[in-house]
Amino acid sequence: QVQLVESGGGLVQAGGSLRLSCTASGRSFSNACMAWFRQAPGKEREFVAASIGTYVLRYYADSVKGRFTISRDNPKNTVYLQMNSLEPEDTAVYYCAGQYGSVRDVKLMGSYDKWGQGTQVTVSS
Repeated sequence: QVQLVESGGGLVQAGGSLRLSCTASGRSFSNACMAWFRQAPGKEREFVAASIGTYVLRYYADSVKGRFTISRDNPKNTVYLQMNSLEPEDTAVYYCAGQYGSVRDVKLMGSYDKWGQGTQVTVSS
């Protein structure tokens, strides 16, 4: 059974950086679509970034373009989210998601059937 485990969250000041990691166990994810979502208090979970392994395609939400970078290390079964120039509005629980089959829309939560437990990111002003 595939499990996704996130790490790397924490408290950072505005303008700072954090790198989140998500490691998959139980199955190689080299051909999987891996993504990051986030959920702020009182808000719905939203798409942040996605990476399709086979074609090394990357997608980003408009709110994080130019600041966040998704990358992956397939031999390590790990996907990363490098977050720079963090803003208080980035405060949320960040979730890793994975889908080993085809994905119609990388931005939809329903496209993924594997989820991590989430890691808290807090950006202070």
